[in-house]
Amino acid sequence: MPLTTDAEIDQLLRSAKTIAIVGASDRPDRASYGVMKFVQDRGYRTIPVNPRITGEHVHGEYIWRELGQIGEPIDIVDIFRKSEDVGPVIDEAIAAGAKAVWMQLGISNAEAAAKAEAAGLKVVEDKCLKIELARGNTRVG
Repeated sequence: MPLTTDAEIDQLLRSAKTIAIVGASDRPDRASYGVMKFVQDRGYRTIPVNPRITGEHVHGEYIWRELGQIGEPIDIVDIFRKSEDVGPVIDEAIAAGAKAVWMQLGISNAEAAAKAEAAGLKVVEDKCLKIELARGNTRVG
């Protein structure tokens, strides 16, 4: 079952330190750009992932092509992709050893969520990471 209660989400956010942002953008008009900055400002290590702009930088962080290249522990994979495109990201998250996947507001994929849960990952669907952090006032450290 995806995490839905405030307490479950707060616990996930409090235990996390590193968040990979799949679909990160270097364009200030994109939601992922603002969410990544907000998450950084809350003390999390953010790692942007976007094959279209690999090698560039956003908010001071190198943009990776895929999760498997990162080579460090990932607590949450925050997904900015269409619901129908979530499956391959979930596969990458599982392979990379992530602890949780977070599908942004408006993104939901029951089949991919079930696959993530079966692999032992926590799942959040259809919620904005920025909104949840602001609501719970959660901060790393």
